[in-house]
Amino acid sequence: MQGLVGRLCSVRDCHLPLVREKRRLVCPRGHSFDVARSGYINLLQPQDRRSKQPGDTAAAVAGRRRLHDLGVTAPLLSGIADMLAASKSDAVLDAGCGDGFYLGSLARQAGFDAHGVDISIPAVDAAARRYPDCEWIVANADRFVPYAAGSFSIVLSITGRMNADEFRRVLRDGGHLLVAIAAPDDLIELRGTGRDRVARTIETFARDFTLTDRRRVTTAADLEASAVHDILHSIYRPMQSKPAEAMRVTFSLDLLLFQKTMR
Repeated sequence: MQGLVGRLCSVRDCHLPLVREKRRLVCPRGHSFDVARSGYINLLQPQDRRSKQPGDTAAAVAGRRRLHDLGVTAPLLSGIADMLAASKSDAVLDAGCGDGFYLGSLARQAGFDAHGVDISIPAVDAAARRYPDCEWIVANADRFVPYAAGSFSIVLSITGRMNADEFRRVLRDGGHLLVAIAAPDDLIELRGTGRDRVARTIETFARDFTLTDRRRVTTAADLEASAVHDILHSIYRPMQSKPAEAMRVTFSLDLLLFQKTMR
């Protein structure tokens, strides 16, 4: 199902269409990008990274995958799927896709054309290995989403960055944007009560998008110490500094569904 949307060269001041030639992608100016053995494409440019290994580490990616495999995030996935209501006719981009769990799982359920972008090579490599039917790209979506204008009917941003201008550009007219943000009680046992980010997020997209739906999905799971350890190593600024111990942990997302505003 790949190839239904147009990829763009990520070299600064180029952004011309990329064409697949066997195990690489090339643009009319000769910029070339190899396809990795696991199937992903690395379009990340040196100026688009702040460190040699940006994004999630391999350890954080593996920890999140173990949590997903335990099934603790299944209710969150179900809530996202219900709000999204995607079909086979959709082309979906996940900006900040991580290890691909949400996009890959949704694509298997609905059969849509799926494309994921993340800055972390370990995360994208893991996504490509587990969900080979989707397209996975390493790039910095905070700066540039390497796809042509109007490529997608749906864009996802699940606890990721929010690039309103680029999301609008790559969305088709009438397309939808689903943003998932950590609710105030998300992982409250490990990092205390968080801020309510809904109003700020709505304001971020107010110029280009209209809010059409809003929901909160919450679940909790009794986790062994090893699973709590995985959470502590995959989140930022945990409140707890002592060794992980078995406990009941809350997972909670605020889901906001927007529609691209016609100008």
